[in-house]
Amino acid sequence: MNHDENAMAISQHHVHVDKVGAKMGMWLFLFTEVLLFGGMFLAYAVYRYQYSEQFHIAAMELNTTIGTINTIILLTSSLTMALSIAFIERNQKSLSIIFLSLTIFLALVFLVNKYFEWSAKFEHGIYPRSEELLNRPSGQILFFGLYYVMTGLHALHVIIGIIVLSFMLIFLLKNKITSENYNKLENSGLYWHLVDLIWIFLFPLFYLIQ
Repeated sequence: MNHDENAMAISQHHVHVDKVGAKMGMWLFLFTEVLLFGGMFLAYAVYRYQYSEQFHIAAMELNTTIGTINTIILLTSSLTMALSIAFIERNQKSLSIIFLSLTIFLALVFLVNKYFEWSAKFEHGIYPRSEELLNRPSGQILFFGLYYVMTGLHALHVIIGIIVLSFMLIFLLKNKITSENYNKLENSGLYWHLVDLIWIFLFPLFYLIQ
């Protein structure tokens, strides 16, 4: 094996190691996210057991229709994200760009729906430390406290996801992500699937206990 072949083999080895390292780093990050939300789900379970009736009453005030629509939106965005990765893997850049753009668009629609849902609650005086909420039983205060913290933190993750995916879109347009090097897009997809998965747990906990 000559010098050029040696250099190429070493380069390919480093690229492979970098990809594996990046994937492991992403999985480690996702694990910390699971621990974060897992702790909140545990707190929710404890309080729901203690105040089951009050949680049920409070949940009646949530808009199940909007929650259902947002669930469909995020499930669809997971599909478009997966398709974007699949198409760049097959060197179909245009289709990858289209489906990644759709993913970002769906994420924005999710946030718009969440904004209107929260706005309706604020108009009725149901928000953290409001007089209306503080005059309610402890169970309902806890329910809405968990609702705002958990769905708010999830919305923050959606915003972060939009920013990350927007950078991936720019990288696609500038050919920094190709069929030979799409590790960044793949890792971004893993993050987005986690965001969707978290919502799949949040939706029944808050909206379907009516």
